[in-house]
Amino acid sequence: MLPRYYLGRIRSSIRTTPSPHSPLDRPVVRGGQRKLQDFARLPPTATAELLERESDSARQQPPTAGNPQQNRRGGRPSSGYSYAVTCNAFVLGGGGVLGVAEVGMARALLEAGVRPDLVCGTSVGAINGAAIAADPTPEGVKRLLTLWDALADDGVLDSSLIRRVAEVMRHRTSLHGNDTLRRLLRDRLPAQNFEDLTVPFECVAASIERAREHWFSSGDLIEPILASCALPGVFPPVRIGDEHFLDGGLVNSIPLERAVARGADTIWVLHVGRLEEELAAPRFLWQVAFVSFEISRRHRFHADLDRVGSEVTVHVLPTGMPQRPAATWSNLRYRDTGRIARRAELAYDATREYLEALP
Repeated sequence: MLPRYYLGRIRSSIRTTPSPHSPLDRPVVRGGQRKLQDFARLPPTATAELLERESDSARQQPPTAGNPQQNRRGGRPSSGYSYAVTCNAFVLGGGGVLGVAEVGMARALLEAGVRPDLVCGTSVGAINGAAIAADPTPEGVKRLLTLWDALADDGVLDSSLIRRVAEVMRHRTSLHGNDTLRRLLRDRLPAQNFEDLTVPFECVAASIERAREHWFSSGDLIEPILASCALPGVFPPVRIGDEHFLDGGLVNSIPLERAVARGADTIWVLHVGRLEEELAAPRFLWQVAFVSFEISRRHRFHADLDRVGSEVTVHVLPTGMPQRPAATWSNLRYRDTGRIARRAELAYDATREYLEALP
């Protein structure tokens, strides 16, 4: 039995007309039993009570350490038992300044009453994910948007040619240092340690020495986020302990598999929009590396999606962006912060429409 998953917007089987920016042409609903309208807009405690009333019995099992499904619902006592309730996970992918779309998606979800029990983030999704895990409310998302405004205003990525040459001379491996971003995160994020977050959060980075993905979930929060965001050539590698780390997107650009492994059964994929873009054979030399990387990152995501069991529901949320080819110059403009508010608003409107159309 195949997993139940939703790709982008609800298709014409539910709508009378197709969406003008519908991403992927394949069936929307596969497998799964429960209609999401039963709990999508309910607060966490109401969701738990609804599912328990409909269950023949609430299964009680010995607790497993680190399981985000156990004792995460509001109003639940820490009794050492797990409850047969849904576990919502927000999975946030990488993509530089395009990641502001995830802020709009998160706003729509939280306003609809969909609150995460687990957050997993990669690259810029680590920044967004940490902020959401610290304050999973519509007000918290509004504060996250001000952080994005600060990213543009404080010049994290915007510097003169002379400054960039100086950074290359200093770091030798990157166009920018990460001191400004580090200071911004320490000043703007509501939490400085994983343990201070309201919701369990994990982020991934690529270990250079081990050539493996490495997940961070405890201790200091800022350095792991910087490691997850260390885009090669743009930011320098981040040293944590005896290892050096680069951008998590190199090894797991949309960490769907992690959320499944951590016990999530309803997963909301917040991404930057590249999944919606059409890939074609490269026509110019500069497109070759871009298309090759897109094949690699999408292959991992689709392989993870194919392995999801029938008991898990996956929603790939829409960005609201118009259809366009993937290999465009705009996707390489990592410093383009001029349309932050507009991208967030498009994703908010598209995701709200998506949620309203759910069966």
